[in-house]
Amino acid sequence: VQLVESGGGLMQAGESLRLSCTFSRRDYRDHVMGWFRQTPGQERQFVAGISWNSESKYYADSVKGRFTISRDNAKNTLYLQMDNLKPEDTAVYYCAAPQLGTYYYYGPQTFQFWGQGTQVTVSS
Repeated sequence: VQLVESGGGLMQAGESLRLSCTFSRRDYRDHVMGWFRQTPGQERQFVAGISWNSESKYYADSVKGRFTISRDNAKNTLYLQMDNLKPEDTAVYYCAAPQLGTYYYYGPQTFQFWGQGTQVTVSS
């Protein structure tokens, strides 16, 4: 599957930003999808996940109440709305997909494929 992120940028603390990710295969319309982020020298960290029908959403504690994951399966697109951004949100953000046939979220290890990433920088 090809995953292409967009929407990153340079922001001020407190501002909002929405990331988008298009996925190349219609098969993934009924698969769980997610977002990760990574800073230099650190492992990639889970940010959020969403079930195929958007009924279940999962968030890292660090972003709960500020970030919202959503999807539009008709457009093969995943979103991450980020509100009240903080400098510690600065990272490269990656869209994530599981192996085909993985429909449910069972932890960050659910995902095996990532896009090229989009940089989000938040200044104080």
